[in-house]
Amino acid sequence: MSLVAAAVCPHPPLLVPEVAGAAAGELDDLRAACDAAVARLLDARPEQLLLIGSGPRTTRFNPADHGSLRPYGVDRQVRLWKVNCAGGPHLPLSLTVGAWLVGRSGTELPRFAHSVATDATADECARLGAELATVAARPRTALLVLGDGSACRGQKAPGYDDPRAQAYDDGVAAALAHADTGALLGLDPVLSTELQAAGRAPWQVLAGAVRAAGGDWRGDLTHHTAPYGVAYLVSTWERA
Repeated sequence: MSLVAAAVCPHPPLLVPEVAGAAAGELDDLRAACDAAVARLLDARPEQLLLIGSGPRTTRFNPADHGSLRPYGVDRQVRLWKVNCAGGPHLPLSLTVGAWLVGRSGTELPRFAHSVATDATADECARLGAELATVAARPRTALLVLGDGSACRGQKAPGYDDPRAQAYDDGVAAALAHADTGALLGLDPVLSTELQAAGRAPWQVLAGAVRAAGGDWRGDLTHHTAPYGVAYLVSTWERA
């Protein structure tokens, strides 16, 4: 795989306006940042997109697989890519929202998806990233990596308030801003789980892929907020 660019976006179901309902406007800035990140991926002229997000297990999905927004109050299926062949309702939330974001761009590029188990070790994530980056005879590929930061930013947060959350998210933000693969691979899986940071494993897959791809990379952090006590970070990585 010739890795040409990567982007990191969060995957809250409220990112989808139909799910958010009357509160959709509260995430307009985040939605715009995610759209811009996907647009920058496309500006790198990839020949295919690979989505990476957390899930119950590590697996690759069929291009016709889809995910459902029904658990979040909207009877809607979001298909990864192909509509003219059989697929199943297999996508986890991370990849469902990722497929929705790519669909908003209007691109007709082929797209594929791979989940990484939420409890995968840092070494397992790095190896998966390296495998994805070194498979032979792959075209120019851009990665869309889905993952939220901590969910413990305040008393109304899903994980309640944890004084370690701010520093954790600030560290992730700095790593994403500077394309710091070492900092991402150094994230503690135990602490990440305690802080309910769903992005830890996918970010480490990104780090493993970029390391295996080689070359110099630059990062650009374009969004970092925690409107509901959950950290939402958007970043793009490009070859320097």
